[in-house]
Amino acid sequence: MELKKYVGLKIKEMRLSKGMNQDDLAHLLGTTKQSVSRYETGERKADQDVLFKLSEVFNVCIDDFFPTVNHDEVVDSDEYIYFPTAISAGLPLEVDGITESSKIAVSEEFLGKWKNSKDIFFAHIHGESMNELMDDGSMIGIQPVSSTDELKNGDIVVYSVHGDYSIKHYHRYGDVIVFKPNSTLEHEEHEYNINDDVKIHGKVVLSVNNYN
Repeated sequence: MELKKYVGLKIKEMRLSKGMNQDDLAHLLGTTKQSVSRYETGERKADQDVLFKLSEVFNVCIDDFFPTVNHDEVVDSDEYIYFPTAISAGLPLEVDGITESSKIAVSEEFLGKWKNSKDIFFAHIHGESMNELMDDGSMIGIQPVSSTDELKNGDIVVYSVHGDYSIKHYHRYGDVIVFKPNSTLEHEEHEYNINDDVKIHGKVVLSVNNYN
């Protein structure tokens, strides 16, 4: 089954379990009955913002909208660290609980040349500032870096400033670090001095849409 149809069926199932009609749910989401209907049939993809609202309405985890992975059926896969909080692909976004991780199974086919890099960790992104390359909600694989010497201009990195996390293209010009978006929309570059409280957590080496 196409994943967005699966998600739609879960939305409908949870709505009915709460005794709601589509009008009730639309009111709680701040949308229309028609939009709710399109989410439930899979005609329209429920983006990450919608799923977060739904998880609050139904008092469930966002992962409950997606199929459970049967690890016994995963061929040539291994487990990697996954941070369940989305990283901003827009303005820097404070990520509470970034150190709280879980594990996900990732296939060797997806990992490709990175299949032997056991230090890679995974997260989702939220925002449109990198939408030329990655959709809002994409899963990204991040390889930790110990210093900026491991980076070259143009690399996509996850970085933080005073605890606010974001994802952008990295560029360094002498003592100046510039983080540049890659978007069809208008987004600002962010510029810092190397002495500012800027931390590069890793380089994005893999990405895949959350679901289609």
